[in-house]
Amino acid sequence: MSGSDLELGLVGDVGGTNVRFALADLSEATPRLLGAETFLRDHFATLQAAIEHYLRGAKAYGPRPRGAVLAVAGPVAQGSAALTNGQWRMSVDGLHQAGFATARLVNDYEALALSVRHLRAEDLGQIGPAAPVAGQTAAILGAGTGLGVAAALDDGRAGMVAATEGGHAAFAPSGELEIEILRQLAGRFGRVSLERILSGPGLVNLHWALGRITGREGPALEPEEIVTLATQGDDVLCVETLDRFCAIYGAAAGDLALVYGARGGIYLGGGIAPRLLPWLRRGTFRARFEAKGRFAAYVQPISTQVILHPYAALLGAATALRAARPLEAASAAHVA
Repeated sequence: MSGSDLELGLVGDVGGTNVRFALADLSEATPRLLGAETFLRDHFATLQAAIEHYLRGAKAYGPRPRGAVLAVAGPVAQGSAALTNGQWRMSVDGLHQAGFATARLVNDYEALALSVRHLRAEDLGQIGPAAPVAGQTAAILGAGTGLGVAAALDDGRAGMVAATEGGHAAFAPSGELEIEILRQLAGRFGRVSLERILSGPGLVNLHWALGRITGREGPALEPEEIVTLATQGDDVLCVETLDRFCAIYGAAAGDLALVYGARGGIYLGGGIAPRLLPWLRRGTFRARFEAKGRFAAYVQPISTQVILHPYAALLGAATALRAARPLEAASAAHVA
């Protein structure tokens, strides 16, 4: 069956840096994504401009979609959202005005949580020996432009997704070095959230703090430069920064496993983890994940996986679109 024979929905993933779109075929249990594309968000003044640009290039797949679900990197309240790290404001009303009969905004990590059950082994990069367990609660966190947190709650009978702003929970240091990192960042920012460290800008903050602590402070580097220099092994401070980043990431992931009782696994989303998979597998991430004192035995069997699927959030948005369509149909029948 060709795309033109199907009624396809628009799905999007709107982040601080990139915006991704695809057309979703919901005719099978696992949504199929067609025409997936990624654009720099700064190239468009508004969400509507980005949508229209994408749909002009996707005309070959069929008529304009009637339904749309967009995953947004920020809190969604009463059908409206604003990017935490960006200037766009979005609303369900705006999507209706753009011609979408079915429209919904969801948090981007809610979408990632919805995607987990659709991910295959090849879509994941395993860290440590444990394997995912189906039918149990899973938690998702991911460092990118910011730090997202969500959970796919499952009690063995029913499931739901908890979208949170857990990335803004406070950083909990372990050991003298991390206490000093906290002091340095507190002097600069006041309150120090996890996102101040576990994000692209956070990697820069961590590099700066370690430079001040060790007396090796140098010119400010971009996140990509820190990763490249660390990978090349030419810059000791960058190597230490990346090692510490992975250690703090592991500690935060382990805390999240305890908070949610996430026996179904911890999944790392965002754009940073896939690039750092070899570093995450070096040991510091998993060691800190399991370093939970009296509850070490509780977290040891919990799997940790990196989401490698480039459009996982779009899979989750497609799942949300499938759920929204029956509601739209029921509403229309009630009005009739």
